[in-house]
Amino acid sequence: MKTRKLGQTDLELTTIGLGTWAIGGSWQFGWGPQEESDSRKTIFEAIDAGINWIDTAPVYGCGQSEITLGRALQEVSQKPIIATKCGLVWSERREKVNCLDAKSIVSECEASLKRLGIDTIDLYQMHWPVPDSQIEEAYEAMVRCVEAGKVRYLGVSNFSVDQISRVRGIHRLASLQPPYSMINRGIEEEILEFCGQNDIGVVAYSPMGRGLLTGKFSHERLCQLAGDDHRLKSFDFQAPYFEATLELVESLKPIAEDNKITLAQLAICWVLRRQEVTSAIVGARRAGQISETAQAAQVELACGDIAEIENLLAERDEKIREKLGK
Repeated sequence: MKTRKLGQTDLELTTIGLGTWAIGGSWQFGWGPQEESDSRKTIFEAIDAGINWIDTAPVYGCGQSEITLGRALQEVSQKPIIATKCGLVWSERREKVNCLDAKSIVSECEASLKRLGIDTIDLYQMHWPVPDSQIEEAYEAMVRCVEAGKVRYLGVSNFSVDQISRVRGIHRLASLQPPYSMINRGIEEEILEFCGQNDIGVVAYSPMGRGLLTGKFSHERLCQLAGDDHRLKSFDFQAPYFEATLELVESLKPIAEDNKITLAQLAICWVLRRQEVTSAIVGARRAGQISETAQAAQVELACGDIAEIENLLAERDEKIREKLGK
């Protein structure tokens, strides 16, 4: 699988990484119930497919994602690059709590190492910049984890350009993890150019729009989502966005067919068309999913296809504006 260098580090990441948000199972922002046996098969399949890095977070399943990944790592001979996060803890009700206290950050690092069963975290990322007033305090605590040999490189997630600028002066910043897909293009306005100019790696999450761009969604499937599936709370899964995206997907099918790829692969290789993007984080929770989507790493879209997709995305945006009366 193709690799790209992550910012100013020696990490060569495959252009697709395995995301483990969904394998955390049920919690406040979960994807519904998850069998650990399915999760382990997914992890093994990703490594067999040539993926060399896995992204997780302690809050995914309130520790469960890291625990499951840690158990799987004990059974593989070729250890992947491990990225995890800090800054989100959880309550007794399994609800997320934003916490950037320095003491908490250091404790979270220790807990993640234990759950993962590793000595060093390759990429340690601040999950959310909340509260904003404490991001410097939290980042300095993360630096102490590097100095203690518990972390190799530091990253941030969901940060603005201003917030990135505030922390990169404290210690070298390896990467940013933002959402990026055909239906979530906010980082194109400023962030991608900034990261490219400053050699900051970009590892994009939700490139398939949390499943909406795979061609497997319908109103019927939406109704079948588990009651605790976080997607039910997202505006992307509500009118008029949901309907407009389903229409977009229908229009994308001929482009996917012409390239002999699936819609999911099309969504991923569209994200990877930007050279500022080091890797796309692709979630999977059952055998067969990641082996399919991983093949997107080998696909390069023609300029004509990219231009056609651009027109289709503009049409989707216009439909949404009309429905909203804007």
